[in-house]
Amino acid sequence: MPDSSAVEHGASVAAEHEEHPAYLRHHFESTEQQADATNFAMWLFLLTEIMFFGGLFTAYLIYRNWYYQAFVAASHQLSIPLGGFNTLLLIVSSFTMAMGVWCAETRRKSGLVLCLCMTLVLGLGFLGVKSVEYREKFEKHHVPSYHYSLNSFLDPDSDEAAKAAGDKPLPLDVARHTEVYFSLYFAMTGMHALHMIIGVGILVFMIFRAQAGAYTTGHVTFVENFGLYWHFVDIIWIFLFPLLYLISRH
Repeated sequence: MPDSSAVEHGASVAAEHEEHPAYLRHHFESTEQQADATNFAMWLFLLTEIMFFGGLFTAYLIYRNWYYQAFVAASHQLSIPLGGFNTLLLIVSSFTMAMGVWCAETRRKSGLVLCLCMTLVLGLGFLGVKSVEYREKFEKHHVPSYHYSLNSFLDPDSDEAAKAAGDKPLPLDVARHTEVYFSLYFAMTGMHALHMIIGVGILVFMIFRAQAGAYTTGHVTFVENFGLYWHFVDIIWIFLFPLLYLISRH
């Protein structure tokens, strides 16, 4: 007959494995404690992000108040259809990401992989459209530098976007302030795009892990926290779009 002490030890080890799943880190007493700590860290990180983008928004609003006429003319160089399409892409991606979190919580592996893939495609679509917009700014020399061009603002008839918007020629001192607008435009949309690129990289990692069944065994904290990050990035764009693209648009 097997030794009773060995049987009891084996039972205790089995019980310990049941109570401490593989994803539970050794410095946490329970999965609930680990989830609470991780969620708190994620919200703390998002708070720092709000402070960072809040500084950019504050600088933008101050300079927009100072150089409103120049900001209006510069914003007419942006394409509302492209910006609106990007807004639609991100709104839909927030929905697919939310569905991905739901699939992880309900342990639907195929649904989770599909939702993550859809979110990835939408995110890549956003970056693709943004690259088209950036390319146009480079071609028109609207990137702040020694080669920055004022032609679109001093002679609106020479520029299709300015002509379509019905812009009038700006005085030289006012036209120079359009460079401030594009400095903030590239700073704000560039940092947003960087966050999107990071998110896309994490999504690729998550898709491979989800295919291996990593997030459909009860441990959904990672998916939930990434969902918060993705929604935050989408919300930032929802503020950027009207502030940058819709100045004095009727």
